[in-house]
Amino acid sequence: MQQKKFALSGGGELTVWLRDAAPAMPDAILRPGVLVVPGGGYQHVSPREGDPVALQFAAAGYHTAVLHYTVGAGAQNFLPLRQISEAIGLLRENAAEWNILPDKIAVCGFSAGGHLALSAAVLSLPGGEAQHRPNAVLLGYPVISAGEYAHRGSFRMLSGSDDPVDWKPFSLEDKITAEVPPVFVWHTMEDETVPVENTLLLAGALRRAGVPCEVHLFQKGAHGSSISTPEVNAADPHRNHWVKLALEWLGETFQTYF
Repeated sequence: MQQKKFALSGGGELTVWLRDAAPAMPDAILRPGVLVVPGGGYQHVSPREGDPVALQFAAAGYHTAVLHYTVGAGAQNFLPLRQISEAIGLLRENAAEWNILPDKIAVCGFSAGGHLALSAAVLSLPGGEAQHRPNAVLLGYPVISAGEYAHRGSFRMLSGSDDPVDWKPFSLEDKITAEVPPVFVWHTMEDETVPVENTLLLAGALRRAGVPCEVHLFQKGAHGSSISTPEVNAADPHRNHWVKLALEWLGETFQTYF
């Protein structure tokens, strides 16, 4: 497996892991890609939701990448959205050389990274800037709504404002259209940081728009449990099933199996 690193505009970074192509495995020369987007409330980028997640998809046969986007005050003016668009563009532009299927690139985001992942499919860059969008979206306990159930810290970082009126351009559940690609999302009922209502609002919006979606709600688990293994300090064999469910869903969505 090869690793490549790329600097993105505004101080972001993309780390790419490419599975080796082997003539002995002719059905796995070309592979889909999964871009992992860690959370952190747009204040930091969580390592627990980065390469541990990417390695799960790599082990299942996918090319993978992890996005380190700009956080803090630098997250204003849609810079993270520009960076994820740039990252998807890099994967597509190098698809032939890297043996990536360019029309089968998924984003997998967690918490605020889930907000950014879905934003790549839902929001538009200001001024009509060219934008690269994913072909599928996988979300774990995502930040979705700037309304009653908002993770306020995320929207403060994005808008640079304490006024909820300024958060509305970043709210996602009211911007879902039939053009959004298929979505897989999971959450826990016990999440006190990003309430499960974020996922419920998203699920309703996706259904109304006719967007293919799959939703899994687990009873137990605090926010930020990532792949729910000892490695990420959140071991739970039951909740860890989301990984297998996501892989099955993505295989069916992309019609690609290994």
